[in-house]
Amino acid sequence: MTGWKRFAEREIRIGWGFAAPGMLLLAIVMGFPLLYACLLSVSSYTLMKPAILPIVGVDNFATMMANERFWNATWLTVKYSVVTVAVQFVVGLGIALMLNRVVRTKPIYFAILTIPMAMSPVSVALIWRMLLQPNLGIINHLMETIGLPRFDWLGSPNLALWTMAFIDVWQQMSFVILILAAGLASLPREPYEAAEVDGARPLQQFWFLTLPMLRPVAAITVIIQLINEFRTYDLPYVLTKGGPGTATEVLSFFAYRQAFLGLSINEGAAAAFVLLVIVLAMTVVFFAMLEKRAKG
Repeated sequence: MTGWKRFAEREIRIGWGFAAPGMLLLAIVMGFPLLYACLLSVSSYTLMKPAILPIVGVDNFATMMANERFWNATWLTVKYSVVTVAVQFVVGLGIALMLNRVVRTKPIYFAILTIPMAMSPVSVALIWRMLLQPNLGIINHLMETIGLPRFDWLGSPNLALWTMAFIDVWQQMSFVILILAAGLASLPREPYEAAEVDGARPLQQFWFLTLPMLRPVAAITVIIQLINEFRTYDLPYVLTKGGPGTATEVLSFFAYRQAFLGLSINEGAAAAFVLLVIVLAMTVVFFAMLEKRAKG
């Protein structure tokens, strides 16, 4: 027993020895910027007065939360994330159910679905920005040919956020489809065969069999996508610069605008930390669900 204990301790020391260089590099690359941002969020540092001291504590957070634009950005982020994830899940589940019935050409469909997912958000935003250009864009040109009026898709306060949400759904839905399709393919066939023998209709099978068995995969997919949507920065930066006005100023872009356009690095860091807390909370929920599923 003593020999086994010594062997286990030796294995642990060897494991830590191999992991130490990578962990040290990770601590330098991620830990130092995080600590520095934390220090900035409680300091009096601005681009006009670049000095850490004096430390002002939570004053930056209080100033930020007294700003109506912060609450507008938070509300826009929540609304944008919930709507985009809901549409991605509902439409993605429908497409995944259809693909689950395809046998021969399924690899072709999956190859097509990976194209938007493989593109960077910046390139996607640039492409759609040209397509939606109010005067020269092909979307408005096609609408005119069928007798519909032109729209300023990215310049209208009422349309800009939902146009950006549509572009986001167009790119991100491929990921949702692939994950849900993999989940559907892994479901056992025996319950469906028993349900068919009992005379259950396809809708009843979907509601009482598919959805309950797919719930863990669906929940994980929703959490991952919510985390991604809360961190959205590329699309508003390239498409609208947070405009028109503050119509598309989500929380990540609000932090950027406060830090680099408002010359208040400390308030920008505070806004970024609020976003970090939200994303961390979602990540904790995500891993808790993974652990629960593993134990189940």
